[in-house]
Amino acid sequence: MTFKDHFSTYSSLYRTARPRYAPGLFAWLAAQAPGRELAWDAGCGNGQASIGLAERFAHVVATDPSAAQIAQAEAAPNIDYRVERAEASSLADASADLVTVAQALHWFDLDAFHAEVRRVLRPGGVVAQWSYADCAVTPAVDAIKQHLYVDLLDSYWAPERRLVESGYAPLAFPFERIAAPPFELVAQWDLAAFLAYLRSWSATQRYLQTQGEDPVAGLTAAFADAWGDAAEIRPVRWSLALRVGRLG
Repeated sequence: MTFKDHFSTYSSLYRTARPRYAPGLFAWLAAQAPGRELAWDAGCGNGQASIGLAERFAHVVATDPSAAQIAQAEAAPNIDYRVERAEASSLADASADLVTVAQALHWFDLDAFHAEVRRVLRPGGVVAQWSYADCAVTPAVDAIKQHLYVDLLDSYWAPERRLVESGYAPLAFPFERIAAPPFELVAQWDLAAFLAYLRSWSATQRYLQTQGEDPVAGLTAAFADAWGDAAEIRPVRWSLALRVGRLG
């Protein structure tokens, strides 16, 4: 079956330009799971979450339908990367302690995926789905970033982006809810790294393909003025919208 593939053509950029998750997120998730034998990272991309899970679980199966994304994934001895759709995995019944979806749920056939989660999770197993949308640096940088995000790129975002912005709130979640503490992503970046992140947006790449020009390039001078010393390391922050539940 086909899938909505927005990242394969620039999977290398996606790997290097995306923020990493805090270890505390995976420590907390592992503490909720009934065991630490197997975690399944569905829609893993190139493994940003898979790597964190591998530090807490004996074995991680990380799946994504994009062979290009999997080819860029960071290897670890206990991670088994597989080119598979989340709705039809090769995992055994009742085999996983934890199922995670990091910034990918909006691309799934939700009912089919949730049926697969119920098949794969062991009794009492945990499912965690999260997204992150907007980031914050400084008011001056944020204003230019918002101009890019809204004024230039609004029509280039896929409709599913609205689900990310909502923190997946409109989507069904047929599991016993577990209250989660707040988590955030924090990247320590210079200006070049921040601009690379903006170029990793799917809307930026779609604009580039359609218009033949890089929308970030036209704002680089404005970003430089707002950032100050381009080599200065600044914290870039995102809030995680996290849904966690247990298979009853």
